[in-house]
Amino acid sequence: MSKDTAMCGEMLLGVDFGSGGAKSTLISVKGEVLATCFKEYPTYYPELYYAEQNPDDWWKALVESIAELVEENSLNPYQLLAISVDAPTHNAVLLDKDKKVLRNAIFWTDQRSSSYARELDEKYGELILEQAFHRPGTIWTLPQLLWIKRQQPEIWNKIRYIIFEKDYIRYLMTGNLATDNIEAMGSMLFDARKNSWSTELCNLIDLPVEFLPEIKLPFEIAGGLTKTAAKILNLREGMPVIVGTTDTALEIFGAGAVNPGQATVKLATAGRICVITERAAPHEYLINYPHVVPGKWYPGTATKSCASSYRWFRDVFGEKETELEMLGGKSSYYHLDILAASAPPGSDGLFFHPYLTGELTPYNNSNLRASFTGATMKHTKAHFARAVLEGVAFSLRDCLEVIRQCGFELEDIRLIGGGSGSPLWSQIVSDVMGISLTKPSTADSSFGGAMLAGIGAGVFSDFDDAVDKCVKLKENVEPDMIRHEHYEKLFQVYREIEKGLEVAYEKLTMLKN
Repeated sequence: MSKDTAMCGEMLLGVDFGSGGAKSTLISVKGEVLATCFKEYPTYYPELYYAEQNPDDWWKALVESIAELVEENSLNPYQLLAISVDAPTHNAVLLDKDKKVLRNAIFWTDQRSSSYARELDEKYGELILEQAFHRPGTIWTLPQLLWIKRQQPEIWNKIRYIIFEKDYIRYLMTGNLATDNIEAMGSMLFDARKNSWSTELCNLIDLPVEFLPEIKLPFEIAGGLTKTAAKILNLREGMPVIVGTTDTALEIFGAGAVNPGQATVKLATAGRICVITERAAPHEYLINYPHVVPGKWYPGTATKSCASSYRWFRDVFGEKETELEMLGGKSSYYHLDILAASAPPGSDGLFFHPYLTGELTPYNNSNLRASFTGATMKHTKAHFARAVLEGVAFSLRDCLEVIRQCGFELEDIRLIGGGSGSPLWSQIVSDVMGISLTKPSTADSSFGGAMLAGIGAGVFSDFDDAVDKCVKLKENVEPDMIRHEHYEKLFQVYREIEKGLEVAYEKLTMLKN
């Protein structure tokens, strides 16, 4: 936990429910970060290719997070003007007639619905692309729901309400069921042309459209904190709770990217390149979502295992670095960075492809798998550590190729996400992509959520006002063009390796099934 010793005045709170835990950020109405808090919760892997989270864990994390903020900062509940929550999209929460949770939420990295996604694409791909602006894949709610219908009919038949992760948390706070237009896009049940639920898409799986919640704008007030929730959270009854939206949308807003030509490169659980535009850009390798700023969009690419690749490497091979952290030293990632920096650019020909959970851009292939290739007797743990960082950067370079093919202008690129805190990784990404990157001082989803709470509460007059008061730029990362030229040659080999292994992974998937 970090905090400011001068806690005073009116405040805004944003809470981000990420893949590994909930981060809360408290800001002043002048945009200063006053305190942060992080509470972990688990992801469950009951079978191969499965990933789930328990909604009870989210609520517990919120309760503990706010309790710590209140206690450690002597927070007067009347100082808090509004709260906004966000989470990854696609994570549906299924409720019965009494609004009780029916099962764990299928997490967006789950791959169990791969065959159902292919079925939907083969039968209805063009209809889905026309209305939802995307083709079916395992990350979307529609194929996940089809899996539940076919594999768990006892659950399917009890469903009466479908909401999403942050909406469920907000429901426990306000008693109101609703979602926002950006979250709705992630369901693949939404007609983006009409900005409403699609009866046609719902009919593909015989889902009554009335099971879906009312759609609001992210910055609207969803309701006030109920008496019960206020008592549990030790906050004031009636405090405005903002509708909120998805994590990426608020990261982009928190980075100050609100105008066409601006873009973000994200090093988080997933890696993203998002460009601010005034229109959607339906494309088989782009993920299209509306911006929190009405009338704007942020079409983008995605690599599924970004910072999660480095975390996996740490968990499997970083025992020594983890022990150093536990002894009271710096973080395990700091020690891995020191190790990786001792290996040369290009890792002496060692490649890592970060397809730990399949891949999105530019393959849309859930059968791809991660691999180290090119290993020789001279390669050390340092080479492997650096290869992971470079492999993710190469995956983002693959994403950049799609962005350029679509003709988007990139004039002001902000580097965000937890991985941006690594100077080494930031430089590698800049060198591999050959682009200048600007780091905001703070740009995570919880910070963007606190800014959004300020919009909803009327603290900021508009989105530009919020950015002007809250967003501060920290530093620029400039590419070394000599290293970039070296990386460009290696990138071509990186792509050839992916092509060569693609057939093998297809066969491996068939064998495992």
